[in-house]
Amino acid sequence: MTQMTCYDLHSHSTASDGSLSPEDLIARTIEQGVDVLALTDHDGTEGLAEAKQAVKDTDLTLISGVEISVTWGKNTVHILGLNIDSDTDSLQQGLTKLRDYRIGRAQEIAKRLDKSGISGALEGARKYASDIMLGRLHFAKFLVEQGYAKNINDVFKRYLVRNKPGYVPGEWASLADAVNWINEAGGQAVIAHPARYRITATKLRRLVTEFKEIGGVGFEVVSGRQHPEEIKTLARIAEQFELLASCGSDFHTPDNTWVELGRLPPLPESCVPVWSTWG
Repeated sequence: MTQMTCYDLHSHSTASDGSLSPEDLIARTIEQGVDVLALTDHDGTEGLAEAKQAVKDTDLTLISGVEISVTWGKNTVHILGLNIDSDTDSLQQGLTKLRDYRIGRAQEIAKRLDKSGISGALEGARKYASDIMLGRLHFAKFLVEQGYAKNINDVFKRYLVRNKPGYVPGEWASLADAVNWINEAGGQAVIAHPARYRITATKLRRLVTEFKEIGGVGFEVVSGRQHPEEIKTLARIAEQFELLASCGSDFHTPDNTWVELGRLPPLPESCVPVWSTWG
């Protein structure tokens, strides 16, 4: 019986908000029996060089990727870029703008937390961040460390979402810009974890329609923890809109034992896998 290839096309390292260095992420990926991994750090590709070095002399196939933050309507959505040429100028110029925005947003988050009685948040968050990216997860880790919340999820509910003390609305890339950057870099644009967005089914279909019209090709049908019914629904959408189906754990840290590299259900048989188009 032929063993199925294990794909995990969504993961993060310390180059964004993951807890493992790219080298350690590769080691864990191999331990978990994954055959093909995409490193898709948020709004940056700095971890790819170390990851490429780490996969040398291994059987693991590394896919160069990125996860781009997008403002669509009043919602933040994420677009994965798979098989990108990370040296493409337009892509890097766009990602640089997003990282610059993250710095300003972090300063505003800290200011708002300070007004609510939580001081030192910016310095505290930086202890957990890389030199490249400072995000909400780093603030969340600081707030847990200081005893303001019992865990990361608790932080987001109490401090970092709409109408809470540390919430700052995102002003990210446009959907068209994100898809164009990925396409110009020779990659494939994929809507990440669509079941997580707090939008109606009608709005999700509107998003998918616009995404495909501007050159998007993929849909993450299987992502991290998902109910089987959600997978079926997303598979039907991918089939209806003739989008390629992707799967990825969205792995960030070994501490979240419920989200592990490669621990994913198979894509439904109705799906056309994104990797079916690869050489």
